[in-house]
Amino acid sequence: QVQLVESGGGLVQPGGSLRLSCAASGFTLDYYAIGWFRQAPGKEREAVLCISTSGGSTYYVDSVKGRFTISRDKEKNMVYLQMNSLKPEDTAVYYCATRPRFYSRCSGAPREYLNWGQGTQVTVSS
Repeated sequence: QVQLVESGGGLVQPGGSLRLSCAASGFTLDYYAIGWFRQAPGKEREAVLCISTSGGSTYYVDSVKGRFTISRDKEKNMVYLQMNSLKPEDTAVYYCATRPRFYSRCSGAPREYLNWGQGTQVTVSS
């Protein structure tokens, strides 16, 4: 069974850091472009960052450049979203998702992602 599970969310003060993890079961993440998305209350789901199969990353939100990074751990079959200098406007449910296999490049459109995790809540507040 193909499954993605996010973890690592929580409550953090402004300026703090979190590392979100995306674990896969039933398939190998190496063959997929992986995106991190977020959805704040009352807002549409938006792409944040994506990592292609070759390891290149694409940012979709200017405000996270210089603060967020995406990476893979092939041995652990995991993808991470490192979030530093967090701001209240980063508060959202964060999701990881895969494009279909053989689609090696990233996309910012949620409809182009096939498998989704259940999401993990990130709350940035003092």
